[in-house]
Amino acid sequence: MGLAIVGLTGGIGSGKSTVVRLFGALGVHWVDADDVAREVVEPGMPALAAIAEHFGDDVLQADGALDRAWLRQKVFAEPEERAWLEALLHPIIRDEIIRQLQPENYTLPYTLLVSPLLLETDQHELTDKTLVIDVPESVQLERTMARDDNSREQVERIMAAQMAREDRCAKADAIIDNNQPLVEVERQVAELHNQWLLEFS
Repeated sequence: MGLAIVGLTGGIGSGKSTVVRLFGALGVHWVDADDVAREVVEPGMPALAAIAEHFGDDVLQADGALDRAWLRQKVFAEPEERAWLEALLHPIIRDEIIRQLQPENYTLPYTLLVSPLLLETDQHELTDKTLVIDVPESVQLERTMARDDNSREQVERIMAAQMAREDRCAKADAIIDNNQPLVEVERQVAELHNQWLLEFS
């Protein structure tokens, strides 16, 4: 039996990275979809060459790296360019996620796929279970404004683009309440970890 894959998701500011680190401390391997999305367009990668060929040199910074701000504006303004970019990148990102989710010499029966848009994209098709990190929306707002120095309007826009909290929780196989003291969150993580060790072995 191959490794089981648990998808870990949650709205912005829900504290996904805190929970992931707690699983990591128990030896669980994880792959962050956002990191993979960055890695596949680094200088020297085929995807970046394809993007530069399509959009021209304006899409590159002086050092040859992707000019994300330029590309974001371009695809935001032109939906057909966004469709082209997604058609290029999504399969590459997906293949790389699958590759990274199978580490060598790994003894635990499951790995984690961390993705803020797990349920909004087809990434959830890669997973056997969904774990939602949940906090009240007021906490999401406070944490994100404090962390990224964003305005309330900006954070509310980001939250509006994500799946609604009730819908996300309704799709979850397990939920961690992250509006708790850390020791209580650690207890929830340990409990799920032990449950999955049994279930996936």
